[in-house]
Amino acid sequence: MKKISLVVYAALLLALVAAPFMGLYPVFVMKVMCFALFACAFNLLLGYTGMLSFGHAAFLGGSAYVTGHVIKIWGLTPEIGLLAGTLFGAALGLVFGWLAIRRQGIYFSMITLALAQMMYFVALQAPFTGGEDGLQSVPRGKLFGLIDLRNDLTMYYVALVVVVAAFLLIARTVHSPFGQVLKGIKENEPRAISLGYDVNRFKLLAFVISAALSGLAGSLKTLVLGFASLSDVHWTASGQVILMTLVGGLGTLSGPLVGSAVVVLLENKIGDLGNFLARVTSIDWFNTLGESVTMVTGLIFVICVLAFRKGIMGEIIAFIDRRRGRSA
Repeated sequence: MKKISLVVYAALLLALVAAPFMGLYPVFVMKVMCFALFACAFNLLLGYTGMLSFGHAAFLGGSAYVTGHVIKIWGLTPEIGLLAGTLFGAALGLVFGWLAIRRQGIYFSMITLALAQMMYFVALQAPFTGGEDGLQSVPRGKLFGLIDLRNDLTMYYVALVVVVAAFLLIARTVHSPFGQVLKGIKENEPRAISLGYDVNRFKLLAFVISAALSGLAGSLKTLVLGFASLSDVHWTASGQVILMTLVGGLGTLSGPLVGSAVVVLLENKIGDLGNFLARVTSIDWFNTLGESVTMVTGLIFVICVLAFRKGIMGEIIAFIDRRRGRSA
């Protein structure tokens, strides 16, 4: 199974390296990569620690605003903007986590949602965020004063390196002794306590790491798209990352990658699919499919919950395991 995973990840990496030369729009692929990183960071918290946060949009959107402000208003370099956004996400995660991990289950989720909504109203009212207009025209600048990120192809490979490095960090965390303790806490928290582990300290550290990587995703998204908007910090972004994780496969490294690709592709290409279906079937209703993205994603979520309880990648991994069991 490990060999199969390595081959799949290597093929995916090669496909991403070659994507700009295969006719794919680099900015769109970078957007998918940013959300993939966001989903992987969230999966570290929910899939491996068992904590359902409804407030991860605060880290994505808050870091997006910080990075945009550092680069546009303060005129600093993009690497400092990315670092500032990541550190802001970690600091905000420390505050949120310290307040939230004292509760479990739905109470934990509601606390994170309430704190995230506070962050949303700060972004809406604060003068330096641009209010409803958001923070626009954030320049990419030059990385380390040498690499010109204004070129989409250059920006693409820089974003790819950042996302791959963050993914490797998540994979290393999951397979480390620390990651095994997190899995133990998810499976049986009282037993982990009885073994002498300071459960709250592990949960808080997992929350901070997840928040920092979510902040990195938001910072990178601002650098790629050139703006930070209220949609990044709205509660719907938290719901979106939950959908990505569940559709792809909760508790799997590859699941959030697949789930984010499916959701982002649906949001951006559902109109083209509807036009194609309208031409093939001569049913005019399909032309309005692009205006019903929420309905389509909700329908896909229901189908996945009913037919693919483990998510797309979870079901594939389970199928391979069953085949191997029969062969043995």
